Amino acid sequence: MKESPKHILLKLSGEALGENGRLFDQDMILRVGRILSDVAATGAQLGVVIGAGNIWRGRQSQEMDAVTADHMGMLGTVINCLCMRDAVERTGGHAVVFSAIDMPRVCEPYNVQSARQAMAEGKVVFFAGGSGNPFFTTDTAVVLRAAEMQADMLLLAKNVDGVYTADPNKDPNAQLIPDISYAEALERRLRVMDTAAFAMLTEQAIPMVRVFGLAEPENILKVIAGDPRGTVLHP
Repeated sequence: MKESPKHILLKLSGEALGENGRLFDQDMILRVGRILSDVAATGAQLGVVIGAGNIWRGRQSQEMDAVTADHMGMLGTVINCLCMRDAVERTGGHAVVFSAIDMPRVCEPYNVQSARQAMAEGKVVFFAGGSGNPFFTTDTAVVLRAAEMQADMLLLAKNVDGVYTADPNKDPNAQLIPDISYAEALERRLRVMDTAAFAMLTEQAIPMVRVFGLAEPENILKVIAGDPRGTVLHP
């Protein structure tokens, strides 16, 4: 019998938490919060990174300063993490937000040991502020946190239900890819994660990434339990 994962890093799409991809869908947020509480209740240690696409989608024009745009995106992840912490606590769980950008009146400053301790205590740990640096996406941030937290499962819950040969929202002939290597996904430019994230996945020897849809939040529990839905990426 396959052993259940003990340390899980989950990336949630910001768009998947929004209403039609924008801002906040309160029903969805509470459903996801309840599922995260349920995951922690199984004894698994859970860390979560959330994108900010529901709030901020990057530079609004080529003239906009890229660093400013990235800082706004990082602040958007803090807002999303605070929102989800509230949802977890309203559904009976315990959660804490650590931010890579220091804002101690709002959330905890990030450091590895404190985050590991919070996960060991059974709290859902939200990692906000990306990596704390511009020019790095939340893809890179979640791989970094997975390595630091010694995760044995890395999950990407998106607004599409896996990796496709093309954008399924634009190409009706797009086909789901159930299994693909990091190198092939990068070579085919499938835009699952950015190049920095793929480089770190390889360097840190992270054995597997599972990509699946968040349309039904219960999919998180199903995938953790071994459901084969979505796409598996591997070395």
